[in-house]
Amino acid sequence: MRNFLSAAAGLFLWVMSGAQNYAVTTNVLDYADFGTLNIEASCGIARQWTLMAGVKYNPFYWKMGGTEVADRQRSVEAGARFWPWHIYSGWWLTGKLKWQEYNYGGFTSPHASEGDRYGGSLSAGYTFMLNTHLNLDIGLGLWGGYDKYTAYECLHCGRISGSGEKVFILPNDILLTISYIF
Repeated sequence: MRNFLSAAAGLFLWVMSGAQNYAVTTNVLDYADFGTLNIEASCGIARQWTLMAGVKYNPFYWKMGGTEVADRQRSVEAGARFWPWHIYSGWWLTGKLKWQEYNYGGFTSPHASEGDRYGGSLSAGYTFMLNTHLNLDIGLGLWGGYDKYTAYECLHCGRISGSGEKVFILPNDILLTISYIF
């Protein structure tokens, strides 16, 4: 997996060196998801195509009603976005490859799970051009793939209640993003 990520990062940097347009984006809704830090960089490679790479990170545990909850994650994603009109304006469709390491639990029961997910996502949305350098994106997507997990009786006890591997489909890219265009 590290070789894949290194190759994807190298390809992204190589393409960015000759690109005309760049953007840095952050999803405001991820911050509302228990403080998930996120950033994505993209570059235009043609009139209707951009390449992107992004990271998300959430190391936090939270207290809610006397119980501890977690929606922790580290994730890396890379993909391409198709713009029917012109890059960084109007409708778009995105395909990405994604890896996520997660630790989730405590919300509806004391049970928790952690693991690694690998997969791909598809999303669509619309970009509003606010001014020359600032955009607002809205969008929705799904991602699916392979999940290798371990389930625990609680967040910190370490008592394993199960483990396994499964295929998953989850919502992804629930977007309300602010983009700065260079």
